[in-house]
Amino acid sequence: MEPLARLPLFFALDGKRSVVAGDGPAAAWKAELLSAAGAAVDVFAENPGEELRALPGQAPRGAITLHRRGWQAADLAGAAIAVGAFEADRDAGRFAAAARARGVPVNVIDKPAYCDFSFGAVVNRSPLVIGISTDGAAPVFAQAIRGKLEAMLPRGFARWAEAARRWRTAVKMSGLPYAARRRFWQLFAGLAVSHPDRAPAPSDLDELLATTWDEAAVAAAGAVTLVGAGPGDPELLTLRAVRALQSADVILIDDLVAPEILDFARREARKMLVGKTGYGPSCRQVEINALMIALAKAGRRVVRLKGGDPMIFGRGGEEIAACREAGIPVEVVPGITAAQGAAARISVALTRRRDARRLQYVTGHCEDGRLPADMDWESLADPGATTVVYMPTRTIGELTARAIASGLAPDTPAVAVAAATRPGETIVAGTVSDIEAKLGAASPAGPVLVFIGSVFRDVGAATHLTPAPGTPPRACCGSPATPPARTKRARR
Repeated sequence: MEPLARLPLFFALDGKRSVVAGDGPAAAWKAELLSAAGAAVDVFAENPGEELRALPGQAPRGAITLHRRGWQAADLAGAAIAVGAFEADRDAGRFAAAARARGVPVNVIDKPAYCDFSFGAVVNRSPLVIGISTDGAAPVFAQAIRGKLEAMLPRGFARWAEAARRWRTAVKMSGLPYAARRRFWQLFAGLAVSHPDRAPAPSDLDELLATTWDEAAVAAAGAVTLVGAGPGDPELLTLRAVRALQSADVILIDDLVAPEILDFARREARKMLVGKTGYGPSCRQVEINALMIALAKAGRRVVRLKGGDPMIFGRGGEEIAACREAGIPVEVVPGITAAQGAAARISVALTRRRDARRLQYVTGHCEDGRLPADMDWESLADPGATTVVYMPTRTIGELTARAIASGLAPDTPAVAVAAATRPGETIVAGTVSDIEAKLGAASPAGPVLVFIGSVFRDVGAATHLTPAPGTPPRACCGSPATPPARTKRARR
């Protein structure tokens, strides 16, 4: 997990005493907020304005009592939470010190130095509540995000969230095993999202339970899902991929997957790196297959997360065969290929009319790391083809030389794209006669593709060059995934 500026917490204040000290609209707003959360609020204000004076008769939930005097240290005894509204740092510091001396979490409005916690912008679909914090850096930005979320979340979600609270005990007592109960709540969420404007009915609970029982055998058994993570940009994940990540028990992570992709994964899921990087220490495919099958046989929902698309030079076929041989249910969630992502970044249509009759994906090396011996050189030399070469870093010079010898024009455009769609993306443009030298001079970090074909004639000279980051130590097969970005080369 990336570092957090603040730990987001939700206080249970129902029936507990809270203290608000100070005058003005800000104090009134915080008192109202605490009351809405169920707290009994004591407000201490020497000169309460109209808003504070009106609060006791308009308390949204918990009682609000207005004391027309300044606060005293004894007033903080037994409070669950304390909020101050003071202009002077001296007053703020005295209030914060008194609260902390009594073990009471304290917030002084607009004075972060005196705060144990902060109030975020709130989206209220109670019991569905969303808090947004910028750690005080940009409150207006937080409010803007709140406005977006308010528009996105139907108010009917409050009724569905309340139904979830009512039904939780019934689901727990239903006899469904843990995995099936989680499946119930997935079905519940899908129903709520599909019908946010109608009230949930008792028949919905019955139907959801019946459906879950029908699926219980599948939910309790393990399964494997091969998920394409796309070329790197997390926003290129498919909705189906996100759903798979959020329902996984274990995620086996390809070495080329951008770490940011894991932000969409279920927090409780176990994340394991099973990297396969060319020309270096890596997990053997047989080890990955064995681990994947063992976890599924233990009843886990396993996601095999792969860069790009799992069926394009991703050895997805081998993993599907291994699962089927072991009797493990397996499905595939396709992803945007690295070639598609890179082509979009350089704004080139790979099948542009009059320039390309066909599109071909070829691998730049075989199992021993060398150029495949059975390459179709006639097709590579076809001037009407657009060719995408995967994993070519070590072999691109030999490949282009042999393609030229087979009839490909030396001035045919060639473009190398490294770390496509990621912040460190590098684009190197040239021809088949000089792309090896230009790529070597740039020495880009990240997985590399080389495009060959006349459709790339308008791509400019080398752009987006960025220094290659340092490469951290390799993790062994099945190691826990770690958050730092990893340098990745020559693959999908």
